[in-house]
Amino acid sequence: MDGVRLSLEGRVALITGGSRGIGAAAVRLFREAGARVAFNFRSAKNAAEALAEELGGAGHCIAFEQELASPEQGRALVEKTVAAFGRIDALIVNHGVWPPVDAPIARMAEEQWKNTLAVNLDSVFGLTQAAVARMQQQGRPSSGSAAGYIVYVSSTAGQRGESRHADYAASKGALISLTKSLSSELASEGIYVNCVAPGWVETDMSAPALNDPPTRQRIFSGIPLGRVARPMEVAGPILFLCTPYAGFMSGEIVNVNGGAVLVG
Repeated sequence: MDGVRLSLEGRVALITGGSRGIGAAAVRLFREAGARVAFNFRSAKNAAEALAEELGGAGHCIAFEQELASPEQGRALVEKTVAAFGRIDALIVNHGVWPPVDAPIARMAEEQWKNTLAVNLDSVFGLTQAAVARMQQQGRPSSGSAAGYIVYVSSTAGQRGESRHADYAASKGALISLTKSLSSELASEGIYVNCVAPGWVETDMSAPALNDPPTRQRIFSGIPLGRVARPMEVAGPILFLCTPYAGFMSGEIVNVNGGAVLVG
C-alpha cells in the first residue's frame, strides 16, 4: 500500500529568503513534493546557486538575487517567477530581519524602525499584491481545487510582543492581521491564506542570541520541549498548508514553538 504523499506536482512556489534557514528547508521540501521552486537571496549568492543547482537547476529550481525592502521589489520578484515558470501557485513569505541588539523604544533609532518594517512588511505588500493578481488571473485549475496558497511566516513575537524588539514584533503581528484579513477577502476565490508562527529556530539570524550562554539559558527555560526548533520542523507545516490535506484551513495561525507561546 502506498503511503500518504504531500504532492505539489505541476505547481509553482515562490519562497522568499530561501538561501538558508527555514527558507532553504522549505525550498528542499517543496522540490521533494514535486513543485517547481523560485526563491530569492540578498547576499548568499554561492549558497543560493548551489542549492538551486542541487535541486534541479533551471526549469526546476531558480535562485534570484533580489533585495526585498519595498513593494516594488516584492512585485519584481513575483514577475521574475512568472517569467521563469509561467505561473505562481504558492507564495511563501519567509524573509525578514531581526536586529539582534536590544533597542528600548525610547532609544530605538528611527532608521532601524523604518528598515525593519520596510523588509518585514512593505515588501510583503508588493509580493502579495502581485501574487494574488496572478492567481486570480490563472483561476482554479479544476472545480473545487485551490487557485493559490499564501503562507506568511510570522513569529511568537507577533503574538505576544517582544520587549526591546518592538519593531520586529510589530511587523510580525501585522502579518497575523494580514492573514486574517486576506483569508476573509480571498477564500471564496479559492486562494488560501494562512500563517505559521515559529518560536526560536536554529538559524543564522538567531545564532547570536543562541550562542550567548545567559540568553540561551533564558530562551530554553521558556520552551516546554526544552530545545529550539530545527528549520525542517517549520518547513513541514508550511508545506502541509499548501496541500489538499489543509483544504479546510484558511485564516489560521499555526504555532510551531515547542509550547512556548502558552507559557510566556
